[in-house]
Amino acid sequence: MSRRIILFRGMNTGGVRAPVAGQRAMAEAMGLKNPRTLLASGNLVVESDRDPHVLEAEMEAAMEARFGLTLAAVVRTPEQWAKLVAANPFPDEARAAASKLLVMVMKDGVRPGGVEALRAVAAEGERVEEAGGALFFWHPEGIGRSKMAGKAQPRLIGVGTGRNWNTVLKLAELVGLPSR
Repeated sequence: MSRRIILFRGMNTGGVRAPVAGQRAMAEAMGLKNPRTLLASGNLVVESDRDPHVLEAEMEAAMEARFGLTLAAVVRTPEQWAKLVAANPFPDEARAAASKLLVMVMKDGVRPGGVEALRAVAAEGERVEEAGGALFFWHPEGIGRSKMAGKAQPRLIGVGTGRNWNTVLKLAELVGLPSR
């Protein structure tokens, strides 16, 4: 049986909460094996051979039914995650300051013109690149001070959910990928 990385968009922000123990119990009730959570920000790893798109819809419905939360779920296989990790266009920056590299894993790709619109508001050395089914944001001054981060909304770029590089690598380890 393979593993699946499940990311929930907007978990633990703006009062959106679902206890990690509850998320694991929900996954077990859905017939998913060995559910594990990472942090309290919407990161779940399970053992399953379900198609990622099917599992996304099932997870979204389960979150609504169990917790009353309407959240987008993004599901990736270990192979897809390995490609995402390998596609990092900012490897030197990631090694120097992993918390300042944000990876926005996109549910259905980036909207046309989204990357260019973000680049137009980038400041203080910020950069954004599309690679490996994700947007990679480099925020040298931190995400909290970023004008570009504020513009990275679904209406402009499409639906995605962001994780810093440290979390990306921890999720890779949870699905058995070699550490970098």
